[in-house]
Amino acid sequence: MSIKLINIGFGNIVSANRVIAIVSPESAPIKRIIQEAREAGRLIDATYGRRTRAVIIVDSDHVILSAIQPETVANRIIDDNNDIVKDKDK
Repeated sequence: MSIKLINIGFGNIVSANRVIAIVSPESAPIKRIIQEAREAGRLIDATYGRRTRAVIIVDSDHVILSAIQPETVANRIIDDNNDIVKDKDK
């Protein structure tokens, strides 16, 4: 199993294999998840003071805040997967 890394903005990188969900931070349940993670010490703020646009939930129960759109993060994961498939075809 190879390690796939994705850039979540400002040079921060997350293992794509560990990502469970990439969601928008606007809904009340997601805000509650963020607050619970902050209180439990499981919150990673990778926004560098910018507005939170994506919330990434990983399999270790950590919650990562990113300043880039959820669609952008998802596209980076998809692009990485396509590159791997193309490399296997060669």
